[in-house]
Amino acid sequence: MAKRVTTEDLYEHLQDVIRDTEALLQATASYAGDKAEQAREKAGDSLRAAKERLSGVQEDVAERARDYMKQGDQYVRDNPWQSVGLAAGLGLLVGVLLFGTLSGRRD
Repeated sequence: MAKRVTTEDLYEHLQDVIRDTEALLQATASYAGDKAEQAREKAGDSLRAAKERLSGVQEDVAERARDYMKQGDQYVRDNPWQSVGLAAGLGLLVGVLLFGTLSGRRD
């Protein structure tokens, strides 16, 4: 079964492509000739396109985060007592786990 690619994975891969392309352009800057110049131009075009896609991914992630925040805010407004209960329960769980971890350590 193929691994599902997340937005975060795509973002990281595009960052890698941008870094590698920039390094390649710097490394080949001293080479002369038509073929080298064409290769640099093509790499530069690819770099610009990758940066544009990366910007689009960032905007998409930010938009989804805003949507989740709005949904969470609306849920808390619609269900205040359930939200308080959930927060208290999570706080209790974290406290028990933390206390259990700390009390189990004997230095």
